[in-house]
Amino acid sequence: MSIVVTGATGALGRLVVERLLATVDAGSVVAVVRDKEKAAELAARGVELRVADYDRPESLAGAFRAGDRVLMISANEVGRRVPQHTALIDAAKAAGVAQLAYTGVLGGPDADFELAAEHKVTERLILESGLPYTFLRNGWYTENYLNLAPVLEHGAVVANAGDGRLASASRADYADAAAAVLTGEGHLGATYELSGDTAWSLAEFADVVSAATGREIAYRNVPAAVHQEILVGAGLPEAFAAILVDVDEAIARGLLAGRSGDLARLIGRPTTPLADSVAAAVAAG
Repeated sequence: MSIVVTGATGALGRLVVERLLATVDAGSVVAVVRDKEKAAELAARGVELRVADYDRPESLAGAFRAGDRVLMISANEVGRRVPQHTALIDAAKAAGVAQLAYTGVLGGPDADFELAAEHKVTERLILESGLPYTFLRNGWYTENYLNLAPVLEHGAVVANAGDGRLASASRADYADAAAAVLTGEGHLGATYELSGDTAWSLAEFADVVSAATGREIAYRNVPAAVHQEILVGAGLPEAFAAILVDVDEAIARGLLAGRSGDLARLIGRPTTPLADSVAAAVAAG
C-alpha cells in the first residue's frame, strides 16, 4: 500500500507530500505529476514518481495500485474539472484503491456559488463509484488574500463582500489535515468541513494589514458590477473575475464563515491565525 498524492508539485500537493515525509517512510509516498523534472527533488528523497495528466485519461491507468490511499487534489481549471475528475475516479476504481480523499469546498451541497458547482458534481461521482472515500471540504485559503501589492498600492482592500465573514485557514493547515486523513484510521466514509478557528471580515483584514505594514489600509465595499470592472481593468479574464465577484457575494451571505472545528481536530492544533499569515507575507516581501 502506498500513499498517493495527485498534483504533487502544486502549491497544496507539495505541502501534503512534505508533511507525509515528516511522518512516514519516503518509500511509501507516491507523487503523481505531469512533469518528472519538476519533481526531481522529491525523487531524490525516495518518493516514487508516477507520471499522469488529468487531461489524458490513458495516462491515469498507471497512476494507482490496488490498496493505495489516494489524495485527489481538485484540478485548477474551472469549467474543465468534471471530465478531468471523472477520468481520475474511473482510474482509481479500476485499480481498486483503498481510499480516495477529495479536496472539495466548504459546505458541499449547500455551497450555491459557481466555484462550488464542479466540486459538488465530483462528490456525487465519487459516491456513485462506490469507492471508499473521504471528503475534505476545504474552506477559503488565507493565501488568496496575501498578494498585498495591489492593496498597498491603492491603500485599500476592494471587494463586494459587504460585512460578510470568512473562516479561512492557511494552505499548510489544509495540507496537514489531508496528511492526517491519509495516514490515520477511521476516516473512510467521513466528510470534514474544514475551516479556520476564527471568522473575519474584510474590514478586519484591512486593519490587520494596516497593523502589519504601518500603512493606513481601508476597506472599500463596492457593488458587484463595479468590482467586476475593477478586476477586469486590472487584467483578469472576465470569466475569472466573475467567479471572484460571485465568491464575494457568497461571503456576504455567510457561506464561507462556517466553523465546525474539524480542521483543528484533524491537525491537533489551532489553525493559523490571520495575523500570523499576514505578518509572514509582509516579512517575505
